[in-house]
Amino acid sequence: MRKTLLTAAVAVLAATTASPASAATGLAWGPCPAGAFPVPDLQCTTVPVPLDYGDPDGRTIDVAVSRLPSKNPEKRRGVLFTNPGGPGGEGLDYPQLLKYLKLPQSVLDTYDIIGFDPRGVGRSTPVTCDLTPEQLAIGNLPYADGPADVVRQAELAKAEARQCRDAATGPLLPHITTANTARDIDRVRAALGESTVSYLGASYGTYLGAVYTTMFPDRSDRIVLDSNLGPGGYDITAMRAFARGMEDRFPDFAKFAAAHPEYGLGRSPAEVTAKFHELAARLDRAPVAEVTGAIFRGLTFSGLYSTDLAPLAADWQALDHGQPPKPPVVPGSVQNLMAARFAVICGDSAWPRSLGTYQVNVAIDRIRYPLLGAATANISACAYWAPPAEPQVRITGRGPANVLLVQNERDPGTPLVNALKLRSAFGERARMVTADQGGHGVYLMPNQCANGAVTGFLVTGERPARDVHCAAEAGAGS
Repeated sequence: MRKTLLTAAVAVLAATTASPASAATGLAWGPCPAGAFPVPDLQCTTVPVPLDYGDPDGRTIDVAVSRLPSKNPEKRRGVLFTNPGGPGGEGLDYPQLLKYLKLPQSVLDTYDIIGFDPRGVGRSTPVTCDLTPEQLAIGNLPYADGPADVVRQAELAKAEARQCRDAATGPLLPHITTANTARDIDRVRAALGESTVSYLGASYGTYLGAVYTTMFPDRSDRIVLDSNLGPGGYDITAMRAFARGMEDRFPDFAKFAAAHPEYGLGRSPAEVTAKFHELAARLDRAPVAEVTGAIFRGLTFSGLYSTDLAPLAADWQALDHGQPPKPPVVPGSVQNLMAARFAVICGDSAWPRSLGTYQVNVAIDRIRYPLLGAATANISACAYWAPPAEPQVRITGRGPANVLLVQNERDPGTPLVNALKLRSAFGERARMVTADQGGHGVYLMPNQCANGAVTGFLVTGERPARDVHCAAEAGAGS
């Protein structure tokens, strides 16, 4: 098996190291689909790429690409590819969002800002798993109260994997991986007629950027990775680390709720924490509008991503009074998001196959991370997925010193502990800016120290001489 994977990797690498000049012509730009943040100057096109890079002359799929062009040719340096995270997240509208969030004019002058829906996502030949509404409601965090719950979840996970395989887009799924998306970026680079790529990626987008600059170091210009997964990407370690991230971030919420008695959630952080466990148990006994204890835990975890903790407190207050919380706003198709998510997470790395492994992990993480550990250690469809089609890309320090990592100290989704591992893997290729704040996402949030470091690097190429710690700033996330 190892020899087969290595042979496949060599074939794929040979097929993707070429940069054909003919690809640099003929892109037809036109209006973009209406987005949530209209920007009149945004242009869109599609670029065909191989479904299987081991068979570059075989079937092709489309990658939908957007461009917010620089209006200052004297200052324009090149292209800045962007990715907002996921996996499974759409990115075609992301340049619009960045401009809405006040991406500095100096960055807009320096680059054409490039967005794209990754392969399998949105308008880029989307995949599906034909999941039921019940399966979609469970999401990624099925909480296990004990070994029997892991057994029950295994049957659901097995069904999800089977539905993905048997869906009309099932044959595409083995090719929906981070490494192939990185190859797509390089194909789009060539189609744009650019010799190098700068990159700004957030959350899962940090791993995509790390893989791209590892696979194509000579085509990497300035690489910014914001809110970082570890060097293994979205593997079982990252999944279990969600629970660590929630433990890191939750004290900020407990302190906030205790300071606002109008929510009635407790007069001290300890009382707010006790309310969390009480509400989870109560909702398991008597769900409110289908919000069970497990869904409540996931709802809380998601709410901790924001720097504004008031909406989460309001959701808790509603549930405490037997009323449903405000429904979340989910962009795009949840069906497509979940299918692409499964494809990348399960296809990038090998997951344990043994049911007992997950039962042990649940028992350990329930004690180590009581808020969420028994959910994030639970079994998923990845246990029943086909083995990865090629070896995972290993992030190393080989390549130019052109990577800047930015990271919150208390990030629930990409905790600091794994970001430090990515920093170590890059070695002298990277510098890291750490901000004393919570929430998911650093750049364009109100921490001027961190923002200045990123903007300065993107515009001038100057990185800090050593790793930097940014102190907490008013309004920058508790």
